[in-house]
Amino acid sequence: MKPESGTFVVLASGRGSNFQAILDRVSDGYIPAVCRAMITDNPDAYAIERARAAGIPSEVVSFRSFLDKQTYETALIAAIQKYDPDLVVLAGYMRILGSEIVRKYSGRMMNIHPSLLPSFPGLHAQGQAVRYGVKVAGCTVHFVTEDMDAGPVIIQRVVPVFDTDDEEILADRILLEEHLAFPEAIRLFFEKKLCIEGRTVKVTNQGEMPDFGRGT
Repeated sequence: MKPESGTFVVLASGRGSNFQAILDRVSDGYIPAVCRAMITDNPDAYAIERARAAGIPSEVVSFRSFLDKQTYETALIAAIQKYDPDLVVLAGYMRILGSEIVRKYSGRMMNIHPSLLPSFPGLHAQGQAVRYGVKVAGCTVHFVTEDMDAGPVIIQRVVPVFDTDDEEILADRILLEEHLAFPEAIRLFFEKKLCIEGRTVKVTNQGEMPDFGRGT
């Protein structure tokens, strides 16, 4: 039976450190929801081992197994739909999603990016920050839209950037904040405290959130 607290699935492509941080906060009761599955496009992703250790189903929907992006995403949507999640969480999922899946889960799909968006979207955001010479960087949890790394911002956390930093050092410092920000955003979603108004996300205390629908 589906718990009243809600359910989510995670999409991941690599080591799954954010996935693990989320699982830990589900386990200790901070996130009032159940992770139904982890789905990956990478058969070698360490996130598979994390799912296995937690007793969570994992599925591989490998991009290389399909003729084109459309057929891949059709299979990905089918894999997600099997679990009927309230929320889809992109935790280090390294593929740009197409319009169909983004529209289907509009308002119910979150991503995390290692910069203070809208600064430094795309790959190697930490390296971009170091090369640009910014004095602060951080991470952003946002709702996913059809524009890459451009959805409404839910939470941002800030870290200092030091003159001695390189991309790897800064990435490690930001990652610690990612492990705090992502569980917090997910918790707020399931507590029905997130309200999207245009491209702004407001945190409410009324426990009310617009009904985004279940897609088509």
